Amino acid sequence: MNKQDLLDDILAQTDTLRASLSQSARSLQDFTRRLELILSQDHKNIAVRDTAFAADFSAFCTALRQDTDLRLDYWQQARGQLRAGAGKEGYDLTLATKSFVSRAKILSRACDEFTTAYDQFNRFYKNYTLSKLPVWLLTTCCDDLNNLTGKILFLSRELAKRTEKIREY
Repeated sequence: MNKQDLLDDILAQTDTLRASLSQSARSLQDFTRRLELILSQDHKNIAVRDTAFAADFSAFCTALRQDTDLRLDYWQQARGQLRAGAGKEGYDLTLATKSFVSRAKILSRACDEFTTAYDQFNRFYKNYTLSKLPVWLLTTCCDDLNNLTGKILFLSRELAKRTEKIREY
């Protein structure tokens, strides 16, 4: 796989991760609304109507963890492949590199939205005592995705710097 193909694959994976994070943030916002309604019903001593909440949330957390693990594995390999060819030619891919930097910034915004949705969920969860939820799984996913996004941003900046050095010569 040459550097252009690798960068094209990385660009596609960045877009896929951004879409996944945006979808997860929307799902988490939906869970927050459901949790808020459940807490309201419990506070008013009304029978809770959303009996599938705990099962749905557990399924969401499990799926998110599996997706996060796959993405972590991919990005670890991709970062290693890009760094393995650090001194070799083939980094004069200015347009693809600039696109990667731009997409990494958009990914960072999507990760921020996911983190905000996570924080909103936690505000309501601290008052939830009806059943045990795997929030620890959501917390680890959020932390891993924040760390991964930071690494992707760093990688994009590092690649842009190398590309600019090659262009100067």
